[in-house]
Amino acid sequence: MKNFKQRWNITSNNQLFVILIVFAITGSAAALLAKPILAFLGIVKTENSIFLYCFLYLIIITPIYQILLLSIGTLFGQFAFFIKFEIKMLRSMQLHFIANYLARKFKN
Repeated sequence: MKNFKQRWNITSNNQLFVILIVFAITGSAAALLAKPILAFLGIVKTENSIFLYCFLYLIIITPIYQILLLSIGTLFGQFAFFIKFEIKMLRSMQLHFIANYLARKFKN
């Protein structure tokens, strides 16, 4: 845990605990939300190729996760941490135009 605190520039164990809880809730919620969205689009695991289903699942879950991470992080009072984390994640995904927009908008 000490490594997380140093790498993420966190000073308290309580903040680290809240951040880890937010990651857990966000991952679970994104996984749960992606399935009904795929079903709504008519993409069902039994009717389509499993490879197509998994590929589309990953495509759908990515933006859902990004939105939920900021939303749930804000609800837990950690918006400042998660906007920085989001910008870093978007840059590592080579989505610089979105990351730069967020950085300008939130001055990070």
